Amino acid sequence: MSIVVDSLTGMFDGMIYPRGLGRNSSCMTQYRHQRGPVTYQLPLSACNTMSSTMDDGTVEYYNTIVVQPHRKLVTSQGKGFHVRCKYTTREKMVTNDISVNTLEPTLLVGTAPMPGCSMVIYQGNHVAQNVKIGEPLRLVVSIDPQDVFAMRLSQCSVTDATNSASQPLIDEHGCAIDPEIMGPFVYNHDGSSASVEFQAHKFPYTDSVYYHCNVHLCLKADNGCPPPPDCLSGRKKRQADEGSPATIEVYSGLYVNEANDLNRADQFDLVSREKALDNPNNICISQRQFAIGIAIAGLILMLLVIAAFVILLARRRPRKDISGGSSIYSGPYTNTAYSHSS
Repeated sequence: MSIVVDSLTGMFDGMIYPRGLGRNSSCMTQYRHQRGPVTYQLPLSACNTMSSTMDDGTVEYYNTIVVQPHRKLVTSQGKGFHVRCKYTTREKMVTNDISVNTLEPTLLVGTAPMPGCSMVIYQGNHVAQNVKIGEPLRLVVSIDPQDVFAMRLSQCSVTDATNSASQPLIDEHGCAIDPEIMGPFVYNHDGSSASVEFQAHKFPYTDSVYYHCNVHLCLKADNGCPPPPDCLSGRKKRQADEGSPATIEVYSGLYVNEANDLNRADQFDLVSREKALDNPNNICISQRQFAIGIAIAGLILMLLVIAAFVILLARRRPRKDISGGSSIYSGPYTNTAYSHSS
């Protein structure tokens, strides 16, 4: 996938990389005093490029790239762009030589349209895009329905986002290498599809993984397709490419996250986070310091509420009136010492 970036100043001196792969990544490209439009090459089976098959048969590849106008620093001028490219699957012709034994040997050339081939990873009944480690998945490799070709699989592997690490899954015979990671494929009755169930896994340093398989097309006529490998019996027959009309490599990718950060990519825009980290007006504190600060602020607020309540209660308490006289008797007073009777 080729992406052309045109600088407004006419010269670009910076770096371009897929979102989340800007640190020590082979997917990042640095440009030094590049004049005119800049062309950035993005692989289709790595660097967080994902694909989806549309209803009209076209395949759409999509990714998010970050354009930073500095070769080493992440600045606020960096921008993120969502890029999408659609490819139309073209009909190809496969030629097969057929020898017919007659009175005079004659060589006939038969042609047939090459079937489309795809790999899709499902989570339940939906296409898997963002899953957690350990969730059950189903990988399906299939060719278009027709009466000429069948298929056999071999040499499947899983790679990380930068193609720097690879783990073999299926060997050249079509048998599982480590059944605990991925078991053998199960073929349908006509050999046009094969599927395997496994649990989601990932490499420890990237969230995106890519699965690759070699698909060997074979002719259904005259038993041209070898039977599926019998891996349990130990009798393995190498699937040779000799006489095979075509060998196709298919791949598909998805995001696999830890159990506690599945929604991390949805909750935060990584481009905005990179800008925020470089903004001098922002203050970054740890979660522990933030929790302690919240607790202290809550305690102070509670003390202020209690003090306000005590003051309000004291103001609303009724006041007692104190009389200026010294006598506690309010009835009529009679001095019996001066009383007399007549």
